[in-house]
Amino acid sequence: MNPEQQQAILTIALLAAFADGTNDDKEREQIRQLAESLGGELGTNELPGIYQKVILKQTTVQAASALLVEPDHRQLAYEMAVCVCDADGRMTAPEKQFLAELAQALKLDGKVTGPANNMAEAMAELADEAAPAGALGQQTIARPVVSATPRITDTELDQSILNYAIINGALELLPHSWSSMAIIPLQIKMVYGIGKTHGYELDQGHIRELLSTLGVGLTSQYLEQFGRKLLGGLLGKVAGGLGKQLGQSATGVAFSFATTYALGQVAKHYYAGGRQMSVALLQESFKNLLGPAKDMQTRYLPQIQQRAGNLDATQIMTMIRGA
Repeated sequence: MNPEQQQAILTIALLAAFADGTNDDKEREQIRQLAESLGGELGTNELPGIYQKVILKQTTVQAASALLVEPDHRQLAYEMAVCVCDADGRMTAPEKQFLAELAQALKLDGKVTGPANNMAEAMAELADEAAPAGALGQQTIARPVVSATPRITDTELDQSILNYAIINGALELLPHSWSSMAIIPLQIKMVYGIGKTHGYELDQGHIRELLSTLGVGLTSQYLEQFGRKLLGGLLGKVAGGLGKQLGQSATGVAFSFATTYALGQVAKHYYAGGRQMSVALLQESFKNLLGPAKDMQTRYLPQIQQRAGNLDATQIMTMIRGA
């Protein structure tokens, strides 16, 4: 894949991020910062420019799609767009319309688009099961439950957080595009469990708001995972799907492992302390934990690789459901 094709796929991913037209200023800023930081880390100046063209509507799905000739590249572009649209919950009508137009522009039929769409719908359902939505679907709830006594010890909770981080790191090593879709439902399930342990019944709205407050944008998570793989040259055709060779590199797992671990630790302190931490303190705590968590990833890489070797779609769905 040459740089022009990489940029075309990144353009489609960013267009997907803004397809629903409801992105608030915070999410736009997260994606802008991501474009700048990721471009700097990977030695490319193209990402900020691509972001500006998308925001200013100086490019289109049709223009980006025309640069993709290889069937594998077209399939990858569509799968990644589905992942991005699915990141912040069930797809909206504008997002579905965007994907329909993208499929037409990429000249993909239902045999290619169907599996990706079905997996996105399945992951949205699993996210609902991991933490129920509010009564009106949009409520933000963190109501106390009957007992505020932790059901497990602090050590056991730390181990649970580490396990989630290892699993999410392992998902980055799987060769299937659907694997990244499972990261956010698992993060939601983790925070839901931490809150309940400390006496709070949480809904998805509250959890997603907490992640956004910490700067862990749901859409930007997908974009960062995808951007690192694409620009880092880690995407390739492998048996069973498009993606990265299993266990061959630690680059992709640092973000998902570290983000999940830092998120879990901040959530633990937040709910254990009766939700008394200010927004500034929450953000500072997360930032301070992220660096050490990235260092931990190197230490736990063998476990991450081993876990990746044992994961399949059925196991992942079972973990999210909590069965």
